[in-house]
Amino acid sequence: MNALFYLEMGFWLATAAIGFGVLFNVPKRTLGMIALLAAIGGLSKLILMHYNVHIVLSSFVGATIIGFLSIQAAHGKHAPPLVFSIPAVIPMIPGAFAYKSMLGFIKLTGDIHASTYDIALDETINNGIKAAFIVLSLTAGVSLPMLISRKNSAKHIKYTKK
Repeated sequence: MNALFYLEMGFWLATAAIGFGVLFNVPKRTLGMIALLAAIGGLSKLILMHYNVHIVLSSFVGATIIGFLSIQAAHGKHAPPLVFSIPAVIPMIPGAFAYKSMLGFIKLTGDIHASTYDIALDETINNGIKAAFIVLSLTAGVSLPMLISRKNSAKHIKYTKK
């Protein structure tokens, strides 16, 4: 493992998260924690991928770490957990796979030889499904800790009859 590579990636993940935090107009006091969460979650994903864990599972683990840490950060900074988790997880969105999938769809609509059509179709579907599952794993990973740690469960909600 190249420590310099992971240090650089952590810097860029943190920078992107700060950019999205500023874009979403989060409180300034939360930007440092957002950067830290993005670096921790994104680097955990990259380290797992280095050890040949599938990208979907790696993304889920990274997003889950961000989700749990954002709950702790929310208590410390007195802000909702979503303020921390959403900007921190956005740099993990699979833009390259979605881009390759769209390019594949465009390629399939043009004049393409029959022998290369099947290969292009396989690559397009593979990239699209991979992007969709990564986005689903990010969503589940961020949501799961918040659902688990809710203070009020559905058992305690009282409904009034009309």
